[in-house]
Amino acid sequence: MKKVLIVAHLLSASPRIPGLAKYLPEFGWQPIVITAPLGERPDLHFGPPDDFTKSVRVIETSYYDILDLLRRLFRLDSSEPIDKEVRKRLGTTSRKSPVDFFVKLGGAIICYPDAERGWKNFAIRTGSELLQKEDVDAMISSSPPVTSHLIAKELKNQYKIPWVADLRDLWSQNHNYSYGPVRNLVDRRLELKTLSATDALVTVSQPLVEELRVLHKGKATYAITNGFDPAEANIPADSLTTKFTITYMGNIYSGKQDPSKLFVALRELISDGTIDPNDVEVRFYGYKIEWLTREIGEYGLAGIVKQYGMVPRQVSFQKQRESQLLLLLNWEDRLERGLYSLKIFEYLAARRPILATGGSGDDVVKELFIETKAGLYGARVESIKNILSDLYSEYKLKGKISYNGDEVKINRYSYREMAKKFAEILDGL
Repeated sequence: MKKVLIVAHLLSASPRIPGLAKYLPEFGWQPIVITAPLGERPDLHFGPPDDFTKSVRVIETSYYDILDLLRRLFRLDSSEPIDKEVRKRLGTTSRKSPVDFFVKLGGAIICYPDAERGWKNFAIRTGSELLQKEDVDAMISSSPPVTSHLIAKELKNQYKIPWVADLRDLWSQNHNYSYGPVRNLVDRRLELKTLSATDALVTVSQPLVEELRVLHKGKATYAITNGFDPAEANIPADSLTTKFTITYMGNIYSGKQDPSKLFVALRELISDGTIDPNDVEVRFYGYKIEWLTREIGEYGLAGIVKQYGMVPRQVSFQKQRESQLLLLLNWEDRLERGLYSLKIFEYLAARRPILATGGSGDDVVKELFIETKAGLYGARVESIKNILSDLYSEYKLKGKISYNGDEVKINRYSYREMAKKFAEILDGL
């Protein structure tokens, strides 16, 4: 069996890279993963599952955390992102604040090219030792963090190994780019210099492929979506909650995603008597957000909309499987029509109906729903109200919301299919 070296920061790359590594051997490629330290329970922070390192060869390198000094200096909580902890310390509850500007400015200076830069030299040393001892046929690096690609480039230059760069998010063209134009120019130059050495580029949707091709002219570029583990599919289906439960999993990016459309729709449906508030529960799982708590209160929904914080990966799966409805907050910018939320693929595995709110009305999420019949799309408040009204009526009549997803087409988005596509690219190098 051929060997492929995968350079990825697993605590950031989950679940795409663990899923890829798990199923690549079915297609003739044995993965070896180089990663920064995983800690004792990576699954608690949406890292790889507990049994991953037992089934896949994983090499954890040494690591220097450049942000650790800041956390210790300012006595910040290491369990939360620095920006969220700073906002909490300063009592900032608004979606946008001058605090955000100064945090981003500091990040632009300290975290170049990203906050994982302290991993680079350790990973290059570990990769070199491996490649000197073993025959490895190809290499995949996956970002974020982009430091993964810097590591891979050094190994490529030294050992002339075929290299595929996987960009789960774009680099200088990132939809959620948080720095200014000067930093963006520097990032773009570094990206061009680094990825010029790759044999192929991969990203997660065809619209993003087109963006990459504009920047990296002539480079072989492919779209391979994220996916779900077929072993974790909700078959047979778990028991559902007795309430009309709507569940959201993951982070919310202020300015990019807008939960207020759902809140307006719910408030109006409750006000006109269409929905009984005693029947409804909306659950948010992920880092707790102060501005979200404030908005929930402003819309008068504190009794039915709750933030439950972070939960282990397996618990998150259970919460999705038991939900009447799963919530996806679409990216609001029309220029971001090529973006899938990572959670949408876990939602597909949950085999529960998905409600996507917001967005452009014409994006890859809508195309996915049309193909798989797994969800409903409400770009505006009125369409969200109509969808919720219909689903609530069904819930009151049957005690549940029916699931009508097309199993054959949904299975095209499994990790097994994702690994097959990567293997085809590797075979062609």
